Amino acid sequence: MARKIGSRYTANQILGRGSAGTVWLGEGPDGPVAIKLLREDLASDQELVGRFVQERTALLGLEHPHIVTVRDLVVDGNDLALVMDLVRGTDLRTRLERERRLAPEAAVAIVADVADALAAAHAAGVVHRDVKPENVLLDMRGPIGPGGSHPALLTDFGVAKLIDSPRRTRATKIIGTPDYLAPEIVEGLPPRAAVDIYALATVLYELLAGFTPFGGGHPGAVLRRHVTETVVPLPGIPEELWQLLVQCLAKAPASRLRASELAARLREQLPTLAGMPPLEVDEPDLSEEAAEESAPSAPQGEPVRRRGAVSLVPGAKPDSNRDTHTSMRVPGPDELAGGAHGTARAPRATGAPRPGSARHKAAVRRRRVTLGVAGVVVAAVVAVGAWFASSGGDDDQPAPGTHSTSAP
Repeated sequence: MARKIGSRYTANQILGRGSAGTVWLGEGPDGPVAIKLLREDLASDQELVGRFVQERTALLGLEHPHIVTVRDLVVDGNDLALVMDLVRGTDLRTRLERERRLAPEAAVAIVADVADALAAAHAAGVVHRDVKPENVLLDMRGPIGPGGSHPALLTDFGVAKLIDSPRRTRATKIIGTPDYLAPEIVEGLPPRAAVDIYALATVLYELLAGFTPFGGGHPGAVLRRHVTETVVPLPGIPEELWQLLVQCLAKAPASRLRASELAARLREQLPTLAGMPPLEVDEPDLSEEAAEESAPSAPQGEPVRRRGAVSLVPGAKPDSNRDTHTSMRVPGPDELAGGAHGTARAPRATGAPRPGSARHKAAVRRRRVTLGVAGVVVAAVVAVGAWFASSGGDDDQPAPGTHSTSAP
């Protein structure tokens, strides 16, 4: 059912839903538009409305061929909406789910487009904060690029920033999607441009491999891996492209490339990737160690794979609603120190259980039972020995190692 948005726009049909609101196919004075209508509880937040108005100039000023342009911001009664260009196509998550993984040439071309978009945004002082396949749209009416790729456009600029108000997300909260969060965000540091580079490199890894480098299992485990684990190499990937990925997934923000540098370096790679088929990568089943970290509600015997869009609610369905962002508690230093494969923990022998894991706890329990049984046996032996000693005294027989003082 159609509804009016402000005085200039009409929302006709729902295109999708997310955690921040609903996207509608709409009509405006200049033709079709996409209207992102934020949730009513967000629209009733006067502080958020104020931030919305303050960010108006910055959001409307972001114009680039690879950015979905925000045409207008509407504040009208209970309606809080962003009016954007309508992109005729699909999002990158949908293509990834259909094809599982992309050929390197197409993947690199798409990510180079997004890097161009980020370069323009960062130059304007805007950090996206939530780069992921759901927020990359593919323009099916645009010219075909390298590897048969369609032009990629980055959308939802400013949404995470608008909702990330100091009152709404105190120092104990973080904004973002777990699989794509840079380590510095997990550790509670303010987001800078480098967080977008880390997220985009994660997207490139996912396009090539079919899974994210640190995803899978419980969200807390995913966050810890970002801080403590090193990225696992992909077989068959050209060395120069791999080194580029590793640099942009560096734990230290200063070690990552800038968006403009990343876009240029990726396009330099395109001629060497022409005709290369998708990588032959086995999507890893959740290992025994990772299974211990996964949500306890996962069906027994069913492998949990390292895929994007990890649910923040145990037992919840996958992110079919294309959530824009999620809010999580920042883990403490003691939690981050328990990483699975990083330097934040003491080395252990191959096959040995990870400290704190279910296997480790079971082993501790077994040792305690063993020690308890051994203690009972020792106590029993001592008791029996004491009984024999006392029995010998009653029969007037000297105990071994003693001398009798009886008269002859």
